[in-house]
Amino acid sequence: MTEINPIIGSWYRYENGELFEVVAIDEQDGTLEIQYFDGTVEELDFDAWQELEIEAAEPPEDWSGSVDVDEEELEQFADRPNENFDDPLEYLDRQD
Repeated sequence: MTEINPIIGSWYRYENGELFEVVAIDEQDGTLEIQYFDGTVEELDFDAWQELEIEAAEPPEDWSGSVDVDEEELEQFADRPNENFDDPLEYLDRQD
């Protein structure tokens, strides 16, 4: 049983090592949504959360688990210059 409160954006680990993140909490419905590293989303009620045997965890270093991106697609961005993205509209104005 867990005494850990769910926090949106926080990562947790089951005893078997599987990682997941809390992505939504609905206080009115008494539910929360968790997303596993592979992108699968699951809804739990607060009682089910309390029954989990989990611990707080660090976010994974490899962010690509839930993102369907091939290595080839990433390579197309490798040679782009670093740009300042402080103002997204300025970036869009420079695009043709």
